[in-house]
Amino acid sequence: MKYVNTHEAKTNLSKLISAVRKGEDVVICQAGKPVARLTAFEGERKVPQLGIWRDKIKFQPGWDSAETDAEIAKMFEDSINEPEPK
Repeated sequence: MKYVNTHEAKTNLSKLISAVRKGEDVVICQAGKPVARLTAFEGERKVPQLGIWRDKIKFQPGWDSAETDAEIAKMFEDSINEPEPK
């Protein structure tokens, strides 16, 4: 973390922004006391939209049958029981 006074921050703002883009945090001090922190901006998280695939996916009859479940379980068991590559 880098500490700079307000005069240095005003004079070297573009250099400080470059340092922040590289992942460094910069603390701006006034009269020797920290008053602000310059950090990289993280964009807003998008809120997931529920139901976006509604009416776009069609399930075939029997997709959740016991036979299908057994077939999927067997695929996982086979992959677990395979010897590890050397």
